[in-house]
Amino acid sequence: MAKLEEKGIVGIKGLIFDLYNTLIEIRTDEDSNSTYEQVSKWLIYQGVRIPAGDLKIEYKRLVEEDLGGRWEKYPEVRVEQVFRKICKSHALWEIDENRLGAEASRAFRAASLRRFQAFPQSLRLLKELQSYPKVIVSNGQRVFSEAETRYLGLYDQFSHIIFSSDFGHKKPDPRIFLEAAKLLGLEPEEIMCIGDNFDNDVIPASRLGMRAMHIEEAWKLFGVI
Repeated sequence: MAKLEEKGIVGIKGLIFDLYNTLIEIRTDEDSNSTYEQVSKWLIYQGVRIPAGDLKIEYKRLVEEDLGGRWEKYPEVRVEQVFRKICKSHALWEIDENRLGAEASRAFRAASLRRFQAFPQSLRLLKELQSYPKVIVSNGQRVFSEAETRYLGLYDQFSHIIFSSDFGHKKPDPRIFLEAAKLLGLEPEEIMCIGDNFDNDVIPASRLGMRAMHIEEAWKLFGVI
């Protein structure tokens, strides 16, 4: 098993990985009318009446209002709270709005999903680096993103998974990286961050004193392409 030291990278005791387009190849379409048509039809059987066009308008409006009402520089919403409000406003009978908000979020994700698989290169990379403690830091929604990591067999390969929806702020906010360092029990300079986005992963991690590497560079370094 190759180690970072064998590749000339010394002093690293733990790793932070991004999730989407780093470990998981994904494409979603949250603007497609068909996405909202599917969710609107699903909601019929949950006791919620809202046409697809109205659902699209209301969803986007509530997300924008939520983001605009936060003091954070890089604010994040909890999508289940958005759907909770929609379901409560359009319920035909008494509903469990919290449960239905979460289930509607997952139905929305499923309807928007166009491509979804683990990168085989990243799976091989994780095998090479399995001896290091690892944390995922993702701009993701726990309500459906945790299930996606479990489905693809990634969940148990990490000691912790941090989703931006848990915090109300997202990358490149440095606090989310520092939370990962705290969970690893390591100093920033003892951590390497691997991701696909320079602005959200590589640059903010580097500014904290972490080593940082683009996922494609990591693939090449360990010959897993």
